[in-house]
Amino acid sequence: MRILALGDIVGTKTVGCLRTRLWDLRRREKIDFVIANGENVSEIRGICAADAAALSDAGVDLITLGNHSFGKRDIYPVLERGEGIVRPANYPPTAPGNGYAIVNVDGWRVLCINVCGRVYMEPLADPFDTVEKILSREEGRYDFAVMDIHAEATSEKLALARYFDGKIAVIFGTHTHVPTADAQILPGGTGYVTDLGMCGPKNGILGTATADVIEKFRTMMPTAFHVADGEIGLQGVIFEVDGNKTKNVKRIEL
Repeated sequence: MRILALGDIVGTKTVGCLRTRLWDLRRREKIDFVIANGENVSEIRGICAADAAALSDAGVDLITLGNHSFGKRDIYPVLERGEGIVRPANYPPTAPGNGYAIVNVDGWRVLCINVCGRVYMEPLADPFDTVEKILSREEGRYDFAVMDIHAEATSEKLALARYFDGKIAVIFGTHTHVPTADAQILPGGTGYVTDLGMCGPKNGILGTATADVIEKFRTMMPTAFHVADGEIGLQGVIFEVDGNKTKNVKRIEL
């Protein structure tokens, strides 16, 4: 199976870009399953129900989220219904939605897990313990697993990947919007990259308008962020999975 993981999607303009490019990319690269982080889709902070539906139409099979999961309240019912979207599993159980889903892809049962890191982020539940419990709870109900680690610290992402090497077929990091040059296959057969990068405007700062970010840094005052203008870039990684191991890893940038 060939899985395309797309970096954090920033802004509705990027959804429009994906509408014109993603299905062609899927055909050209023979992609069976697309998973993308969508927590910045609705103008940076969160994702609304309409934008989630638009991403699905564009060719994204499953949306993962992060620390902005609950920025738009109308996504709550969608999360509760589990319609092609998951939020980090280590949020409290009272949070809307679920932290993982088992997706049927051409007869394969793919367990897709989403967790947040804790270093320089919110003090959520231990992601190591959270993922161990999910794997134990769903044992025998899936063929292989994929995990999005939405985290700030590169060391925390790699620590989780090393810990679950051989237990989860594909592990990738999101959140920093900057692609890392360490796409690899770990000793136990897990395909891994510390950060996928970003799908969004290239002319700003991490997809945000440059002036807004500079104002924030220089004044340290609350600042409204807007999606940057200009050319849009798409970044991600293709993982080729055979059984429950990754056989090939390929970075893409459009």
